Amino acid sequence: MRPKIICHMVSSIDGRLLTDRWTPPAAGIDADLLHGHYDRVAARLDAEGWIVGRKTMEEFADGSPRAVRVPAGNLRETHIASRSGRNVAVAIDPQGRIHYGKDNAGGDHVIAVLGERVPDAYLAELREDGVSYLFAGPDGQDLHRAMDALGDSFGIRRILLEGGGRINGAFLKAGLIDEVSLLVAPAIDGLAGIPSIFEYVGGAEEQPAAGRSLRHVATETLEGGMVWLRYRVEPAPAPA
Repeated sequence: MRPKIICHMVSSIDGRLLTDRWTPPAAGIDADLLHGHYDRVAARLDAEGWIVGRKTMEEFADGSPRAVRVPAGNLRETHIASRSGRNVAVAIDPQGRIHYGKDNAGGDHVIAVLGERVPDAYLAELREDGVSYLFAGPDGQDLHRAMDALGDSFGIRRILLEGGGRINGAFLKAGLIDEVSLLVAPAIDGLAGIPSIFEYVGGAEEQPAAGRSLRHVATETLEGGMVWLRYRVEPAPAPA
């Protein structure tokens, strides 16, 4: 069974994600206080880890491409390395481009979500680094299969989706988001085309959130004027 997936994000009031573009806090409001709300709220959600895309995970990686010895045997099965009770950091990396050089991201055990076409040498590198991995179909896009493996093989029951707009949009389209936890910062970006919370890549006729509705769970105003919104994602009611 796949884990419960909570999309946990912070945005400006216009839904934009690039914090260095936001208007500054009003006089007397500590910017560090506002920035710290994200992790404090995440801790309250009681998750066992987090999911991000390749570009975000690369910021945590220390490795580089290298020659490795490819061990005998079948490397193309879910690989469970030593987690040692840690939370998990899940990287959606279909083509296997991240070179970790270690088994963790910020102290959390790395699990790579890969396409089946990645070479054996890359899988051997992950094993040397102590990284766990699982497969999401031939092209690495089968998120349902990946999340089922995350639950069934790794025992994850609740996890935070903290991706950029495209990763979040892919999970939304797949119907894999159970709850939205959104921190709205007292800030504005204002420019068209800046990355936002959900950015599914598809045709203009597509509606990636079709068939779903949001039910309000809670609203909390945090110190400094940041607002925490929680919504449960549920099937949309049938048309009258």
